Amino acid sequence: MNTNYIEKTRQLFLKYRRVPIAALHVVLVALANYSAFWLRFDGAAPPWEFYTALPALLAIRCALFVPFRLYEGLWRYTSIEDLRNIFAGVVLSTVAFGVYVYGYLGVTSYPRSILVIDTLVLIFLMGGVRLSRRVRVMVHQLKGAKKVLLYGAGDAGEMIVRDLRNNVALYHCEPIGFIDDDEKKVGKRIHGVPVLGTGDQLHQVLREQRPDEVLLAIPSAAPALIRRILTELEPYKIPIKTLPSSVKNSGTVGARQIQDLSVEDLLERLPIGMDLSAVQNLLQGKRILITGAGGSIGSELSRQIARYAPERLVVLDQSESALYDIEMELQRSHPDLSLMAALADIKNERSIEQVFLQEAPQIVFHAAAYKHVPMMELHPTQAVLNNIVGTHRLMQVAVKHKVERFVLISTDKAVNPTNIMGATKRVNEMCIQALAREAQRGESIFAAVRFGNVLGSNGSVVPLFLKQIEQGGPITLTHPEVTRYFMTIPEAVILVLQAATIARGGEIFVLEMGEQIKLMEMARHLIRIAGLIPDVDIAVRVVGLRPGEKLREELVAMDEALIASGVDKIQRVQSGWIPDVKFLYQNIDRLENLAAHGQNRAVLDLLFHLVPTFRPVASESAGLTQTQDEQVKKNRLSKLRIADQSA
Repeated sequence: MNTNYIEKTRQLFLKYRRVPIAALHVVLVALANYSAFWLRFDGAAPPWEFYTALPALLAIRCALFVPFRLYEGLWRYTSIEDLRNIFAGVVLSTVAFGVYVYGYLGVTSYPRSILVIDTLVLIFLMGGVRLSRRVRVMVHQLKGAKKVLLYGAGDAGEMIVRDLRNNVALYHCEPIGFIDDDEKKVGKRIHGVPVLGTGDQLHQVLREQRPDEVLLAIPSAAPALIRRILTELEPYKIPIKTLPSSVKNSGTVGARQIQDLSVEDLLERLPIGMDLSAVQNLLQGKRILITGAGGSIGSELSRQIARYAPERLVVLDQSESALYDIEMELQRSHPDLSLMAALADIKNERSIEQVFLQEAPQIVFHAAAYKHVPMMELHPTQAVLNNIVGTHRLMQVAVKHKVERFVLISTDKAVNPTNIMGATKRVNEMCIQALAREAQRGESIFAAVRFGNVLGSNGSVVPLFLKQIEQGGPITLTHPEVTRYFMTIPEAVILVLQAATIARGGEIFVLEMGEQIKLMEMARHLIRIAGLIPDVDIAVRVVGLRPGEKLREELVAMDEALIASGVDKIQRVQSGWIPDVKFLYQNIDRLENLAAHGQNRAVLDLLFHLVPTFRPVASESAGLTQTQDEQVKKNRLSKLRIADQSA
C-alpha cells in the first residue's frame, strides 16, 4: 500500500509539476524584489512602493516567463541555453514593468536603481536554483566515479573534459587534473580542472592525486612520447587510455572515442590519406595470384587487393584450413569478387603449371615461405626445398607464362643472414636480380620487397608476448639488448602494393619501419598496456639467443646501399654484386638434390657458397663446429670463388 501511494504521488507530481515550479518562481520574484529594496535602503523596511507595485511585477514577470519556457525543462540538465532564457525573460519583464510603472501609471517615486538591482538578484536566484539541482545531481553521480588524469591540456583535452562534465551519468568519470609539457599552462584551469604539472612531475602528481585512470589526450602524440609515458607509468598499476590518431583531423573529440592503448600506438604509423591511385591503376581489372594467401601477409594482401576490383583473384596455399578461412572471409566481404582458391604446393611444378594455365595470372605476389627461424635451423633441408626450390619453380612458371609483374615478399633477415631462413630468402632476392638482368625489355618485371617484423604475423614475437601475459607470465626474452623493426600488417601491405607500382625490374625495395625497438622495452610496455606491473605481476626472463638469431636487424648488406625510390616510406637497394643467372640455377638444382637426400651439412656448405654474407651461428643440429671467425673467412673465400666462376 505504501509503495502504491508513493508511486501515485510521484505520478501526480510529474503530471502537475508546472504548478509548484510556477509557485516557486512567484516566491523568487517577490524575494528578489524585497532583497533589492533591502539592499537599496541599507536594510530598512521597504517603502509603500514595494507593496503597491509588487502585484503588477509578479503578474508581468510570470506572464513573460511563459514564452521563454522557464516553467519547463529538467533542471538536472540545465545548460547555457537555459541560463540565456532566464536572462532574456528577466530583462524583458523588467523593461515591461518599467514601462508600466513610469509610463502607464506615471509613478516617478519608484526608485530606478531598484530595477537594476532586482534584475541582477532575480537572475542570480533563478539560475542558482537550477544549477544547484544540477550540482546536487553531479555530486551524487560522482560518488564512486573513476578519477581520470589527462596527459595533454590542448584542444583534445579541453573537449574531453567538457564531454565528461556534461555526461557524468553516462561516463561515470571525474577529470581531476591535467599533465602538460608546456610549463606556461601549469597552475591554470580548463573548465575548472587544474593543470597540475609537467611530464617531469608525473610521479609526484600520481602519488598525490592517486588517479584510477590515465588518459593520453594527445591524438597526434609521437610513438616515442607514448613509450616514454609508459616507461614513467611502469611502477603504477593504473589503466592507460588514449584517443585514436584519426581524430586529430576530425576537429571534434568526445569521450566515446576513448580507447585502450594498443601495441600499434607504440609504432610509427603511415600518414593518413596516402595517395593510392597508382595501386588502383595497377590492380583494377587484372588477374592476380597470391601465394601463401592463408598466412598473415598473404591474407592481408588478399583483403586489400580485393578492394581494388581485380578481374580475378586467385588465392593459393598448401594449408587447407588457412585457405578455407581466407576464401570464406573474402566471399563474405566481397560477394561480387571473382575468386578462386587453389590448394597447391609451390614445390609441385605440375600443380603450379595447372593454376597458371587455368587462371593466366598477370600479377603474382609471392608470400609463401617457411619463416620460423629456430624451426628452420633444425630443418635446413626443408627450408631450402620450400623457400628456394619452391620459389625458383614458381619464378620459372611465371617467366614461361610471361606474367606482367612478380613481387617477392622478402625479409630483413636476408641482410647479412645469420640463419637458414634469412639465407634462403637472400638466394630468392639474388634470383630476382639475376632474372631482371637477363630479361629483355617488355618481358616480366621481377622485384622484391624487404621488411622486418609485422605485428600479429606468424612467427612474430609480439603475439608470443601477449599469450605469455594472458597466461600469467613469465615473458621469455632471448637477450636484453635484442632490437627489432616493427610495423603493422596492413601498413606493410600498403607499402608492398606501392612498391609494386614503381617496380621496373630487379629492384629490392626496403620499407622504412621507423626506429628499432628493444624487445625488452616492448615486453615491459605490453605488460603495462595490460594494466599490470612488470617484474611484480608479470616476470620478464632472459633465456638466451635462439639458433640463428641476431641482436640487431639490418636493412642493407655490406655490399649494398639505399637510394630514394620516389615514394615516401620506400627505399631501393643498390647492390654491388649480382650473380650470373645460369650459375644460380645450377646451384639451386644442386641444393634441391642435396636437400632431397637430407644432406644438411652439404646444404649449408652450398648456402655459404651462394651467399657470401651468410654468417651462421654454430648449430649442433647441422653438424657445424667451426668458430664464427672461421665462418667469415669461409664466406670471403666463397665470394671469390663465385666471382671467378661467374667471370
